[in-house]
Amino acid sequence: MRSVYKLLLPLAFVCLAANSAIAADEHRGTPREAKALLQEAVTLVKSEGEKKALSQFNDRKSRFSRGDLYIFAMDVEGSYLASGANPRLVGQNFFKQHAVAGREIDRDMMKVPADGDRDIFEYEWLNRATNKLETKFSYVERVGDIVLGVGIYVPNK
Repeated sequence: MRSVYKLLLPLAFVCLAANSAIAADEHRGTPREAKALLQEAVTLVKSEGEKKALSQFNDRKSRFSRGDLYIFAMDVEGSYLASGANPRLVGQNFFKQHAVAGREIDRDMMKVPADGDRDIFEYEWLNRATNKLETKFSYVERVGDIVLGVGIYVPNK
């Protein structure tokens, strides 16, 4: 009987690990959730100001970091002002970071014309929840001199 348990125990762990991976994919942020989070961020910047908002965006425990959804903020040149996934990026240029991932991202992301204008961009980025390079669709909106964004990840097949 013990030999059956020795055989079944590793099998149970494999099944549990596979189930966890599937469950992680099921809990990915949705476009609706991303747009709602972006709207919350825009509202905070407008009501509380950039300094307070950026502090919250950089705090991984704030309401602006939810699973694989997080707010990022950049100036119009592409320098990070905030990143809920990795606050160490603050001060670094998005385009230089992105070059590591391969294909170039459309620099039009920084050219969202005016307050309240929103756009969506596709690029490859490290999903810190899965630690894999994945396709990301980011919704961005300009508020004054900063560009706020939040994106959803799509696993590469």
